[in-house]
Amino acid sequence: MTAKRKICVVTGSRAEYGLLYWIIRGITDAESLELQLVVTGMHLSPEFGSTYRQIEDDGFRITRKVEMLLSSDTPSGIAKSMGLGISGFGEIYEALQPDIVLMLGDRFELLAAASAALVAALPIAHIHGGEVTQGAFDEAIRHSISKMSHLHFTSTEAYRRRVIQLGEHPDRVFNVGAPGLDNIQRLKLLSRSELEGAIGMELGSRSLLVTWHPVTLEPGRTRTDCQALLTALDQVDGLKVIFTKANADTEGSIINQLIDEYVSDHSNQAVVHTSLGQVQYLSALKYVDGVVGNSSSGIIEAPSLQTGTVNIGDRQCGRVRADSVIDCEPTEESIRSALEQLFSQEFIEKLREVKNPHGGGNVAGKIVRELETHSIDNIIKKSFFDLPYANCSE
Repeated sequence: MTAKRKICVVTGSRAEYGLLYWIIRGITDAESLELQLVVTGMHLSPEFGSTYRQIEDDGFRITRKVEMLLSSDTPSGIAKSMGLGISGFGEIYEALQPDIVLMLGDRFELLAAASAALVAALPIAHIHGGEVTQGAFDEAIRHSISKMSHLHFTSTEAYRRRVIQLGEHPDRVFNVGAPGLDNIQRLKLLSRSELEGAIGMELGSRSLLVTWHPVTLEPGRTRTDCQALLTALDQVDGLKVIFTKANADTEGSIINQLIDEYVSDHSNQAVVHTSLGQVQYLSALKYVDGVVGNSSSGIIEAPSLQTGTVNIGDRQCGRVRADSVIDCEPTEESIRSALEQLFSQEFIEKLREVKNPHGGGNVAGKIVRELETHSIDNIIKKSFFDLPYANCSE
């Protein structure tokens, strides 16, 4: 009997787990694969909702936990967390001996996980590589993980080409689409009234879902930029706002404090949740008039629900985007102008024709199939795939 291929899935945040859900389910259901589920980062922090419980409630057995997140969002604190993560993952890989380590995205927890796998000579499969986010150090992490990885699953053809441009062989780079779209296709979303009951607020005639994360390459601007957003929201008459809190990034606590104060002062028109979970979050995306902030969900998932996005600042700068995305600067005036456009009848009518450039779903099936069948013999030693040289001066 052939031994099952052991797939070690690493997850460190609520959002990333939501994108991995159907892939994890597919690995569990595959007869030739064995799931090793390693949970770390924000999942294990009470401050961020102890979301590992959601993973257990979904019926998955957590194989190991890596405690690495210090209660600090300073650069020094995050660097120390990464050091703890490398040590913890090194021990766990030695114990589990996985055949492939699977990870999604670009957070610092994953850089620790990938670094430990690199030293342990373990093949890495990476999802969502090749993307550009010029305002965050996530971009450097994402490309670094791509260079440590051996199988790549991108969300668009443009991103596939960029991973190849990094020197990865085309035979190992697959354009499968964005995993988050599987949730829209396969999850049973709430009705409007069910959502209102779950979040504790009626949406009214005008409503927004707001998620704001630190722009990590612009230290010191977090308070000013977030305050500009909150002030602009105050200028919209009859507005109801659903806030979700920031990730465990540099200066994230500043954003969460400002949001808590805003909701306290606007208790009849705003609510805040540390974590909505995938069903509530996507249901909110479906029923609100727009998603506002600098989260990738406004770029990747919202277009599939014909929901408009006000994308603020440079955190998502460089990503492929649909016509449903309105870009603006992190100033009160620019945000207010973008909100006016979002609520305009002309823009609302345009949303009906929006096409999502990130694929059409069934992403989990494509990824699981490659995890089952792709040869990993001699996969660790990679040659650099050179592109034809073009003289840009000509």
